[in-house]
Amino acid sequence: MADASPTDRIDAALSRIERAVQARDRSAAELKQRHDALRAKVGEAIAALDALGARNG
Repeated sequence: MADASPTDRIDAALSRIERAVQARDRSAAELKQRHDALRAKVGEAIAALDALGARNG
């Protein structure tokens, strides 16, 4: 890239930034999905414990 023009270097940098942003957005979306799934499982576990407590209470 030593022979690249300043415009070419700027374009390449913008491309790298755009790829990094897209990767971050994908990671954030995956983390949200995992969080939502975990929250649902914890909610189910708490409901099951509540039901046991009510039955044995």
